Amino acid sequence: MNKLDWFILFGTLLTIVIYGVYKTRGKKTMQGYIQGNNNLKWWMIGVSIMATQASAITFLSAPGQAIEDGMRFIQFYFGLPLAMIIIAVFMVPIYYKLKVYTAYEYLESRFDLKTRTLAAILFLILRGLSAGITLFAPSIVLATILGWPVLFTTILIGLFVIVYVVIGGTQAVSLTQRQQMTVIMSGMILAGILAYAKLPSDITFSKAVNIAGVLEKFNMVNVLPADIQNKLPEGVATVNDLSFLQKVNLVLNDRFNIWTGLIASTFLFLSYFGTDQSQVSRYLGGKSITESRMGLIFNGLLKIPMQFVILFIGVLVFLFYLFNSQPVFHNQPVWKQALQTPASAQLTAYSEEFEKLQAEKKAIVRQLSAAIDKKDNSSIQTFKAQILSLQKSERVVRDSVKSTISRNLAGAKVQDIDYMFLNFVLSHLPHGIIGLLLAVMFSAAMSSMASELNALASTTTIDVYKRSVNENGTDKHYLYASKGFTVLWALLAIVFAVLANHAENLIQFVNIVGSLFYGTILGIFMCAFFVKYVQGTAVFYAAIVAETVVLSLYKFSGLGFLLFNLIGCAVVVLLSILIQFIINSFETRNQQ
Repeated sequence: MNKLDWFILFGTLLTIVIYGVYKTRGKKTMQGYIQGNNNLKWWMIGVSIMATQASAITFLSAPGQAIEDGMRFIQFYFGLPLAMIIIAVFMVPIYYKLKVYTAYEYLESRFDLKTRTLAAILFLILRGLSAGITLFAPSIVLATILGWPVLFTTILIGLFVIVYVVIGGTQAVSLTQRQQMTVIMSGMILAGILAYAKLPSDITFSKAVNIAGVLEKFNMVNVLPADIQNKLPEGVATVNDLSFLQKVNLVLNDRFNIWTGLIASTFLFLSYFGTDQSQVSRYLGGKSITESRMGLIFNGLLKIPMQFVILFIGVLVFLFYLFNSQPVFHNQPVWKQALQTPASAQLTAYSEEFEKLQAEKKAIVRQLSAAIDKKDNSSIQTFKAQILSLQKSERVVRDSVKSTISRNLAGAKVQDIDYMFLNFVLSHLPHGIIGLLLAVMFSAAMSSMASELNALASTTTIDVYKRSVNENGTDKHYLYASKGFTVLWALLAIVFAVLANHAENLIQFVNIVGSLFYGTILGIFMCAFFVKYVQGTAVFYAAIVAETVVLSLYKFSGLGFLLFNLIGCAVVVLLSILIQFIINSFETRNQQ
């Protein structure tokens, strides 16, 4: 980082904050603060929804996910367009008709206060944890650049976001997200172009794509787990030897495949976009039902291409590292600390071993490139097998490094996938571009965290404080209460951020946290919308049981986390019908 990088970074961020505060100054009512006076157009809603979802985690962690695991993570988004259509058709009209501030107000009119409060509390736990994870991502960036403690950078960024959220509210968030998305996408596309430009001159774009394809990085559709050979039961040689139930079990325990992407993730997105106040507040601020619906569909159509671009940038960085050296451990501040421990000699030996493996791999990659030119399929398969074998050896060395660091540095974050793209940016891109890409990550963090804090404050004020603590306050009182809760949740997010330090990969971690709660919340809303037979008491107890089931499965089973959304929703709906039947039968018997 030099002066130009710092100028671009802080110039971009300050411009966004000042613009948002200036355009939304004077918001004196709670409605204006929480909903932005309902004047957003469809494209502003769509951009705001995308920006809320696309946190710094997306741009810091997703490329690293692609470097390590290819592009199969994109299957996670296959259920998104269907979810957007369902929400636009069924949920949006109800929210508009009832003129609610939050999604959970509707639950009281349909069920009762305890069900509304339960759903709100589940959301507050979920979104509070997620806000901490969202905050942790840019804290990693700043700590890596400056060598400061992550706790200090977390506090610094949290205070920075508080300023314009507290002053401007929902409209400040929505207005500034246009500028943020412009910076984000232009910066990421530029990073991809530069990563490709740094490949050897004889590696054309088509050849680069071919090499990545041969090395299984374009694994975008998987019927069975991508690493099927590593998951076959003992004594089973091929997939054809598996029974139908064994194949089903493999799919259920795999995180990303076509089935979880089309089915389980649909339930996750229905809950996230249909019941999560951080998203509902985005389209409740629209000028009309039509504008809100169009904004949702806009998001559904563009999110998958956007995620494809981000993951493809990760693949380009993977290709760059095929022809250029990468460190054995990407979290450089922790690596430097580890070299000051008694394990220094062992870590240095691992680094030298890793360098030898990379040199051997580079030579074979060159041979693979020549075989691709000649269309020599036999040689291509031979070199592919050799490269994949070397990559396994590299992973063994890297795992040994992580184990060594973990033993010698108490509390060190040894999972370094989230540092891969950041390390590439800081080490290989020109000054000025570094500042822009860091602005991308910080802009995404500000955008997403601002939306989350605004939603947490809105839900706490409307669904808990105003409804159950102080029902007779003035509009001005609730406005200040909402701002106070914004600050409170920001401080709690700083505390929650400590949890994220132990995550293997942030983009997976944030979705795991969501999957633990979204299924139950969605089940409550599904009963409200579509199962008129059940009433509040049945849904309330069914939701408690469903959440217990989901948390137990997470603790004791190996199921892919996306399935928790489907399971939680199904348990709430089916169990609430059963409980309601028992209640009705008991009441009928008493009446007789």
